[in-house]
Amino acid sequence: MKSQLKNTFASVLLTFAVTFSINAQKTDDKSAELLDALESVNGGYKKLSSKKDVEFKYVYDNFEKGKDVSLERHIFNGEHSWASYSQHDLNVLPGKEGVAVQSLVAGIPTLTLDGKTITDPKAVGGTKFLREVNFYWFAMMYKLKNEGTNYKFLGTEKVGETTYDKVSLTYTSDVTKKEQNDEYILYFNPETHLVDQFYFSLPAWGVNKPVLKMTLEYETIDGILVSTVRKGYGPDGSAMGVFTFSDVKFNNGFKKESFLLN
Repeated sequence: MKSQLKNTFASVLLTFAVTFSINAQKTDDKSAELLDALESVNGGYKKLSSKKDVEFKYVYDNFEKGKDVSLERHIFNGEHSWASYSQHDLNVLPGKEGVAVQSLVAGIPTLTLDGKTITDPKAVGGTKFLREVNFYWFAMMYKLKNEGTNYKFLGTEKVGETTYDKVSLTYTSDVTKKEQNDEYILYFNPETHLVDQFYFSLPAWGVNKPVLKMTLEYETIDGILVSTVRKGYGPDGSAMGVFTFSDVKFNNGFKKESFLLN
């Protein structure tokens, strides 16, 4: 089971990211208060999108499974996305040599390897999926009020020197169109109002309780709070992956036309 969890941890992160949308469907007063407090600190998506676009280096390190290393570019209005992968062991053409470039413009994915167009349906479908997910991972904490999500306040828990407010996050199947939906427990820091960590389940792999953990570390870059380091842990506390954003630059003047590959 431990090996299976490690091998699928990257895909779990992608699945988690894809389930988010815009407005919370159901919540209690305390959970709504915590979500509002987070938005008051980071400014919400309106503040993020005022930066127009972003560029950053993304290292997706899954330890013994390898790394994906990409230069990411995203335009907030329209959520257009582009990335150049100098290393791609995990999610983009694994096992193939060369520089892989992905693009998603107006919902249309394209993929090249050393400048040559890749037409394999699975690889192209994976391109659309990953471009949307990588965009969302960057913007995640600015878009937590989601359609189809349900929040329930679970009380408090002390972790280290901090007593966190805990909120359960579940999904409405009618909205997600999934038979099985993962469950999350978000830990809100009462001092910063940020989510410092969360636990999640993985029913598809027999983990029916939220016992897998992700921690988040933030930096303020050009006035924007960015979770620049995420670390994943298994049920036994063993490290399962580190995912970092660096060299973050906003307002680069990107145009969606410049993301087109052909």
